Amino acid sequence: MPKNQFQRMMFALITVIITVHAYVFYSLYVINGSLFMTITGEGSVIKAINAMGGISVFGNMVPIWAVVLIEFILAYVLEVVLGSPLSFKLASKVFNPIETHPVLFETAIICATVGIMCPAMSFLAAILYYQYSAGFDIFTLLANWLKLVCFNFPFAFFSQLFLIQPFVRTVFKAIFVKNPEKTAKTNSTALVEE
Repeated sequence: MPKNQFQRMMFALITVIITVHAYVFYSLYVINGSLFMTITGEGSVIKAINAMGGISVFGNMVPIWAVVLIEFILAYVLEVVLGSPLSFKLASKVFNPIETHPVLFETAIICATVGIMCPAMSFLAAILYYQYSAGFDIFTLLANWLKLVCFNFPFAFFSQLFLIQPFVRTVFKAIFVKNPEKTAKTNSTALVEE
């Protein structure tokens, strides 16, 4: 897939753009939507969030677009600095990238990325969305982190493996593959040699 540092950065950018929107929607609408509507008495999640004045981040209410922007920046930096390099190393410890079929190796990378990014982003979310008005308690923070990991991990695993990464790889190939016929011929030749 990505052949150089620029392509790796672009691949991470495409992934994070899709992923952050999916997870913000999942968190606000699926996990917390009923709670927000109950608290405010509104009939829809977006009206409930607007009635609350936004989402609490570090104890301050911010609009949804700011939540998406904050999570995008954090996720992109974390993906580039930690997620991508470590997931490749982890997958390489289990599978030899040269001898393993590309689909299997890419699947191992996706699984390793979810295993790294889900707990890391859940920890950042536990810090960002902590109810600081009630006072800070490290045990409450850790409990919130574990709760978020339990909520997010199944969604992250299945959405990345079956929806997001296949879509990102298709978009990436459409943007960066210069000569699809040559690439297809090279891939088929490599498969025949295996």
